[in-house]
Amino acid sequence: MPLSEHEQRLLDQIEQALYAEDPKWANTVRISDPRSHYKRRLVKASIGFALGVVLLMVGVVAALIWLGAAGFVVMLATCLWGLSSWKRMNGFGDSQSSRTRGRRPQRRSFMERMEERWRRRHDEH
Repeated sequence: MPLSEHEQRLLDQIEQALYAEDPKWANTVRISDPRSHYKRRLVKASIGFALGVVLLMVGVVAALIWLGAAGFVVMLATCLWGLSSWKRMNGFGDSQSSRTRGRRPQRRSFMERMEERWRRRHDEH
């Protein structure tokens, strides 16, 4: 269902205000493919994992147990973060797949909830 002229004008005003307030965030949100966000997270997780390996090795060589343990924790955390990003990027961790398996009740996305609120508000007036 297309937006009315008034709704389109309001949407354009909101978009312009968003760009004026925080252009970097607005450009990030505008990306049409969410997989690019998860790809960036994977790259960051890989760098973090490499940093954890370096910390672990330095801790072992320098006999600093706390540094080795910190390196291991960094490796573990970034590995879990990267794995969750990879699963979401490939569609394994999305709500659609868990709904089909019956694990979690159906949850609507933020945009679906906002559209529903808009429809209710529009119907009331």
